[in-house]
Amino acid sequence: MGRDGWGSQMQIRFDGMRWLPGLLTLRQYQAGWLPSDIVAGLVLSTMLVPVGMAYAVASGLPGIYGLYATIVPLLAYAVFGPSRILVLGPDSSLAAVILGVVLPLSAGDPQHAVALAGMMAVVSGIICILAGVARLGFITELLSKPIRYGYMNGIALTVLISQLPKLFGFSIESDGPLRNMWAIAEAVVDGKTNWIALAIGAGSLAVILLLKNSKRIPGILVAVVGATVVVGAFDLAARAGLSVLGPLPQGLPSFAIPWISSTDVVPVLIGGVAVALVSFADTSVLSRAYAARMRRYVDPNQEMVGLGAANLAAGFFQGFPISSSSSRTPVAEAAGSRTQLTGVVGALTVALLLLAAPNLLQN
Repeated sequence: MGRDGWGSQMQIRFDGMRWLPGLLTLRQYQAGWLPSDIVAGLVLSTMLVPVGMAYAVASGLPGIYGLYATIVPLLAYAVFGPSRILVLGPDSSLAAVILGVVLPLSAGDPQHAVALAGMMAVVSGIICILAGVARLGFITELLSKPIRYGYMNGIALTVLISQLPKLFGFSIESDGPLRNMWAIAEAVVDGKTNWIALAIGAGSLAVILLLKNSKRIPGILVAVVGATVVVGAFDLAARAGLSVLGPLPQGLPSFAIPWISSTDVVPVLIGGVAVALVSFADTSVLSRAYAARMRRYVDPNQEMVGLGAANLAAGFFQGFPISSSSSRTPVAEAAGSRTQLTGVVGALTVALLLLAAPNLLQN
């Protein structure tokens, strides 16, 4: 083969690999990154399980399907997603949209609800992939740097406020940052604080902060394991009323086409389009914000394709629409994540827990 023919063949291969950024990362992977990615994936998995189940219930689905919507999309995004740090999965921004479609159409039938949500994920995935192939990612260029920085600061504040009730050991019913702060203050004044929960939470934060600059000891993982052991050893869930995860359901997701009836098509299509718009808006802003922090370019068109592939995977493996996570991504970053392998480790850990040790994280 001539030099020109070889060059053309290599160019075709390179262009093809552009749509598989995860494989490009794998070709450039450095051995020194592996310990950080593994530890970050293990830390991430402790958050993937309770959050995935919670958002499934909030979307009108049984909790186990939140784990299905966590495992397979993370694996798909690791191959097709361009961001090395982004974590995808069930998200609060989509729960209301999914619930609005699933609740009235399913009539209390959980299997019908799963099919409806799965088809919404398929619709959303197809739209995102087509938008990426059509190179509509330029829309994200309209989002200025102040908007991205404001978004990141807003995420930090929202996550902080959302975790305060858990830290003090009670729950609140209000919605919105200011209302939440007011409700938290009222609950504290009214003496609703669970002092055991506060001690566990404050101790965990102290461990994380003390080990924050340690390169050898993963502070977040130490805090999670330590808190779990203490709660289990002293049976604090029963004795002190601590809220714990409890035993997981058992089993892995399997391929299934989410069949729906003709009467469901229009609302599912509308819901799928709405999910695609919301998830892409969230994902594009979060991806660009982290890309700017890490000084690494992320192709917005490929971001659409990665998000679409993850949603297609969710839809065909008994999941529901997913988006980037503004709470789990910072956890992965703080735990030392270097590449998409963090998400793969997290997904495989959740799958292993479901298969072999569903009671391991119950405390």
